[in-house]
Amino acid sequence: MSPIPLILDHVYAHEAARADEVFLTQPIGGGQVIDYTWAQTLDQARRMAAHLKSLGFEPGARIAMLAKNSAHFFMVDLAVWMAGGTTVAIFPTETADNIRFVLEHSEARLLFIGKLDGWAQQSAAVPAGLPCIELPLAPDTGFETWAEIVARTLPLQGRPQRGPDDIAMLLYTSGSTGQPKGVMQSFASVTNATQGIVNIGIAQDGDIPRRMLSYLPLAHCYERAWVECAAFIGGRGHVYFTESLASFVDDLKRARPTHFISVPRLWLKFQQGVLASMPAAQLDAMLDNPALAGAVGQKVRNRLGLGDVIRAGSGSAPLPVPLLQWYRRIGLNMIEGYAMTEDFAYSHSSPLEPGPAGCVGVPLDGVQARIAEDGEVLVKSPGQMVGYYKRPDLNAGCFTEDGFFHTGDLGQYNAQGQLQLTGRKKELFKTAKGKYVAPAPIENRLNAHPMVELSMVSGLGQPAAYAVLVLAEQLRPQLTDAAVRARVEAELSTLLQSVNETLASHERLQMLVVASQPWSIDNGCLTPTMKIKRSRIEAMVADQVGAWYSKPGAVVWA
Repeated sequence: MSPIPLILDHVYAHEAARADEVFLTQPIGGGQVIDYTWAQTLDQARRMAAHLKSLGFEPGARIAMLAKNSAHFFMVDLAVWMAGGTTVAIFPTETADNIRFVLEHSEARLLFIGKLDGWAQQSAAVPAGLPCIELPLAPDTGFETWAEIVARTLPLQGRPQRGPDDIAMLLYTSGSTGQPKGVMQSFASVTNATQGIVNIGIAQDGDIPRRMLSYLPLAHCYERAWVECAAFIGGRGHVYFTESLASFVDDLKRARPTHFISVPRLWLKFQQGVLASMPAAQLDAMLDNPALAGAVGQKVRNRLGLGDVIRAGSGSAPLPVPLLQWYRRIGLNMIEGYAMTEDFAYSHSSPLEPGPAGCVGVPLDGVQARIAEDGEVLVKSPGQMVGYYKRPDLNAGCFTEDGFFHTGDLGQYNAQGQLQLTGRKKELFKTAKGKYVAPAPIENRLNAHPMVELSMVSGLGQPAAYAVLVLAEQLRPQLTDAAVRARVEAELSTLLQSVNETLASHERLQMLVVASQPWSIDNGCLTPTMKIKRSRIEAMVADQVGAWYSKPGAVVWA
């Protein structure tokens, strides 16, 4: 046994102490759900672990999973770990090309296939001869099913152990700037980071049992660390899953989460859903009335399905400060954080009061951080990765001599010790004026406007920078109305002027370009965690940029 309890040791302890407690709730269609207790979860995982061991894979064999979130995603992780393997989760929205790359690069020995929307297109990525297992709720794949295997297999006995330096998982980055990289996280780094996450909850919430809805991709480190692994180590919680996008509200109401995490684009959509039925001015007036504010805020939170939430979190990308403040006004305890796959989502978190735009909090317990001479944020986290799989060329340069990770983010600490991010080193570009422009802070200002859903600032080598905007979802269908279009154009012109007033002369935008179609995961403009794919969008508009600069006015319709 490891000198300190690792994640599997915690799971075994919960299996014994919480055997009959419901741990996972899985919708199966038609409003029906299946509850899995800790004992039932581990029984299935142990049976699959025994099957995997019978296949004779080498220690640390990479076992892949292509699946949406589900109870069986959790079970697969446990089964693979108990069988001596390493899990490789693939984003369920990935293209066939990226799926094929991950399977080949990781040298996956087996693939679990779960809930998917695009299996008809993705199936071509699976190499001939690769063993596959079909999970419950998966499309009909023709492969042997999980149910068939566990029905005939006796559970693996005892407490199979893994060493702290064994690789628990390969986390392939979502590829916003190129080909995905496989981040190696060991059982020690996973455990250390997750224990820090659990300790935050204990310190802030005491013994309140957690209810969480798992819906962000579990293939991404954010959900994997803060929901799945936190549940494995913390134990005192109940994880619910969603059935589909159409059932999301019902799934949320079923879960009544006490803790809820999301990403900025979804937090914005939740807000827009509220404001679509209640004018912002009317809601603001009620929230400004001390006699009404509490009840109104609770009503709005209930409508969102977040009425029981005691702590909410936002990560993956900067959250506009006005949006953060709006949620706090309706009584949601919203916390923003900053971390990455390379530190297993354990780095910085914001205090209760929001700081200036881009502030993402202070280093979490056990995290060391400093700013390099060139402004880069350097971090040493208990969740520090072992390295990039099969990429010694990257490993050689990603750490300082004293073990700090080069995040690639630029930032500074304010007087209160909060980290304020100012951009990405790789995203800096020069216009014809010869000075660097950092797009992220400008995008944060644009994204704070209620008409704007997403933005991208660019302009390499151009006379001045420009921004492409995706307008808010509720606005887009109305743009055929000339009066609405004129009003939008007037407001965007005012937005451009107000943003430019805050910028240095070489950073100022010449125009705002309204995108002709929204950016999505499906059209390749967003990563699975809804970050913009800058290079993809720039390539899509490359042949139009010259014409934009020749047009008069502050707003261009692409």
